[in-house]
Amino acid sequence: MSCLFYLLLYPFPCIIISCGGDAGGDKKHWLRTAHFWGAAGGDKGEQKMPKQERLKTSYPGVYYIIGHGARGEERIYYISYRRSGKKIEEKAGRQFQDDMTPARAAGLRARRIEGEPSNTARREEEKAAREAEAGKWSIDRLWGLYQKNLEGLKSQAADKSRFTSYLQPFFGTKEPHEIVPLDIDRLRRKALSGKSDQTVKHVLALLRRIVRYGIRKQLSQGLTFTLEMPKVDNEVVEMLTKQELSRLLKVLQKSDDIQISHLMLLALLTGMRKGELLRLCWNDVDLESGFITIRAPKGGRTARIPINNAARRILKDHPRIADQVFCNHKREPFRDIRKRVNAIRKAAELPEGFRPLHGLRHVYASTLASSGVVDLYTLQRLLNHKSATMTTRYSHIRDAALRKASEVAASIFDEAIGDE
Repeated sequence: MSCLFYLLLYPFPCIIISCGGDAGGDKKHWLRTAHFWGAAGGDKGEQKMPKQERLKTSYPGVYYIIGHGARGEERIYYISYRRSGKKIEEKAGRQFQDDMTPARAAGLRARRIEGEPSNTARREEEKAAREAEAGKWSIDRLWGLYQKNLEGLKSQAADKSRFTSYLQPFFGTKEPHEIVPLDIDRLRRKALSGKSDQTVKHVLALLRRIVRYGIRKQLSQGLTFTLEMPKVDNEVVEMLTKQELSRLLKVLQKSDDIQISHLMLLALLTGMRKGELLRLCWNDVDLESGFITIRAPKGGRTARIPINNAARRILKDHPRIADQVFCNHKREPFRDIRKRVNAIRKAAELPEGFRPLHGLRHVYASTLASSGVVDLYTLQRLLNHKSATMTTRYSHIRDAALRKASEVAASIFDEAIGDE
């Protein structure tokens, strides 16, 4: 009988004896050796791998061991040094894989002694930085929460474009208190150069809203300086000539789009804002007392405006098919009416820049101001302006009406003098 001896190191040191049998089969006997490594008198269960030999180089604190890589046997260099009295041993790199040499390892050791962080320290710093970044309420992270409040709003797409185009590249990774005035100057110089004052104002206003959202939710600090907004001359009064107004009224009377034609007529007859008209509910229309209640207006406080006879006729003829006065064919509130109102604007051949709803509010205000009968305070109340500043844009129209009235008096006196 012949026997073969095998050495097995895993999962435990043992010797396998394989002996050939007469029946042609092999009988294997497993002999586990509890003290395969070390002396026979060592502690039971102690199984230590032999320690690899450290080989010195000609450079102090640099040594290597022999390892194996893709190209076979190679040296693995280590460096040893002290920092703050503590001995540190660090792997410098492999001979072939990392192109490491004793001289390069010595250079690395010199940099470590001068204060360059070790690989372990650097990994700890990177880990701490990642953890700090995860808890950091940057502008980018605040925007992620803030934009949820914009869902369904007309300004959502515009604000998203402003953020991705202007704010994110400059402030995305910064917390609000880390932004300095120089950052704002850089944004205006590099990204907003050549843009209109209105565009710059919209971008900076969005930044301010995001920062205020973080403060309100107690997530972050605010800016450390006051954000200066560009002054925008938005005192534009949109007017229609008598011919343009006549064409518009004829188109509205003949239009089959009852919802939009009545909405535009009510804008012309009441001066209500687009949002106020779209939110208007029948519960807020009191035809008996002759008043409309405006909920959550731009001015902030709930307001009441009178219903004139022409507006009363429109509301009486308007179909009541939903809670809202104006709704789509599904009896749901309108979300976008631009195509439908622009179709009427084009049919009436109104100027390209004329805004159908906001422009009609201006026409309403201008008509009252030019009458010479309505004072600016009354006009402010009718337009539901928060302050008189917004109403003063119509003062020159009223002044012209007053001068015209004054000239009537002068002509009467001139006639009287002539009769003498």
